[in-house]
Amino acid sequence: MRVRNGLRDLLRGLRPIEPTRSGSRPAAADSELLLRVLCHEFRTPISTLTSLTRALADEGRELTSADRRAISALARDQAAHLQSLLCDATAGTGVLTPAPQPEPTVALAGILREAAALVPVGRRRARATRLAASCPVPAGRTRQVLVNLVQNALRHGPPDGQVGLYATLRGPGVSILVTDEGRVDDELLVALRRPAPAVGMSGLGLWIARQLVATDGGALRAHRLRPRGVALEVLLPMARPLR
Repeated sequence: MRVRNGLRDLLRGLRPIEPTRSGSRPAAADSELLLRVLCHEFRTPISTLTSLTRALADEGRELTSADRRAISALARDQAAHLQSLLCDATAGTGVLTPAPQPEPTVALAGILREAAALVPVGRRRARATRLAASCPVPAGRTRQVLVNLVQNALRHGPPDGQVGLYATLRGPGVSILVTDEGRVDDELLVALRRPAPAVGMSGLGLWIARQLVATDGGALRAHRLRPRGVALEVLLPMARPLR
């Protein structure tokens, strides 16, 4: 099945930006935001594909057959994502609209394996309860959120630090934690509270992730870990059963 996760689908999944006091948002501001979202969304799959191909080419890194399957699946999905982004950028993206396109659901386990494949085996910690692993989640948006968060953990955490992916049921939904050995700083907290993205690229990935999670009725939260570390928690309500 072709992954429908291009720029149009992303923008349909974003909530509309807060209007200005005059009641409308200038068209130039929308265009500037669309350009920044496009640049960010190109960066993520490109860096992901770079990491995946580096892992495959690294003769000193032992990969299990499960790792190779997960890397192949994620590379396929990210390549399809890039193709969709390019098609949308060529055709023009229109305007931000709050109505997301219907998206197929998949079991969370497969997406967790793909996101975990970005982390070298020696630095990876991944665990999911049986019920959480089988939980159906929106395929494209959940994959995009987790890949973004894992890339952020690799980019901003200590170079040799552990990166974790943990999933369990929590209340009426599923909780997914992406952890690293960095720290919760003011910049992170501001990015998680900001109603609109800041100027430039700083914090844009977290803002996009928040919008995508909110599209499915979920939330994105930060937690301090002891004795050190930070966890970003994706909370998603239980989706309809898989068909």
